[in-house]
Amino acid sequence: MSYPNHSSPSSFILTGIPGLEDAQFWIAFPFCTMYFMAVLGNITLLLVIKMDPRLHLPMFYFLSMLAAIDLVLTTSTMPKLLSIFWFRSHEIDFEGCVAQMFFIHSFSAMESGILLTMAFDRYLAICKPLRYSTILTGPTIAKLGLAAAVRGVAIVTPLTCMVTSLSYCGPRVIHHSYCEHMSVVKLACGDTQPNSIYGITVATIVVGLDSILIAVSYMLILREVVGLSSREARLKSYGTCGSHIGVILLFYMPGLFSFYTQRWGQRIPAHLHILMADLYLLVPPMLNPFIYGMRTKPIRERVLTLLWQ
Repeated sequence: MSYPNHSSPSSFILTGIPGLEDAQFWIAFPFCTMYFMAVLGNITLLLVIKMDPRLHLPMFYFLSMLAAIDLVLTTSTMPKLLSIFWFRSHEIDFEGCVAQMFFIHSFSAMESGILLTMAFDRYLAICKPLRYSTILTGPTIAKLGLAAAVRGVAIVTPLTCMVTSLSYCGPRVIHHSYCEHMSVVKLACGDTQPNSIYGITVATIVVGLDSILIAVSYMLILREVVGLSSREARLKSYGTCGSHIGVILLFYMPGLFSFYTQRWGQRIPAHLHILMADLYLLVPPMLNPFIYGMRTKPIRERVLTLLWQ
């Protein structure tokens, strides 16, 4: 099927996981379970932080931002993905595909920014405790959250405009579970190099800069922790930092794997690439409430109180 020059198709066809079509019905069950846990965990986190005045602190405000972003990130993809797996509802209209792509990429960039602010928050709390409350005031917290949101929207908006301006004159089948940028661009005819260059440059800068700054923050934290006199305090800090770093790696590594595989990973099996891309949008949002929330004593106590009332 072909389209006139400078035209867009009315819809695309999402294949799901190429090569695993027969298994998709069963794969949907663990995906649905993880999605349910992600939604339940993040909503619980938001409600607990809102209800308990003791949790109205910078760390928990950033955690609330992360939970809200995770809810949008998973909900922009999982319902459609599950409908593909269970009901073979493969078609998505062009506007819906572009909107899904915008939400996925912009909120992924926002999440990266919030993870950076949370690392900065922990650095101040552990390394500069006397200045913590004077630096992270209410207006500063709001500005940091707004900066992460504005940056995410600002860098993805040009990407979205570039996709909508392309001509689509070939097949309309997207070999993916959702509308990832390069998966859509591959269906366009004409010169798509600007899209590829812009996408790879933005992703590399955002992920590279944020991950380096996060790594520096945690190295400074660990250096401070080594000097603690109490062995128990050191072990607790190591455990907390270790779990945080684990979640951060789970967010960045599959995302980078998926992103670069779209461009240069032709030898990597398609089903492995797509599975990693799907889990990238599902596993971190599922784990974040437990790692950042339930491991935090005030939140754990509040949740247990609500459950046993």
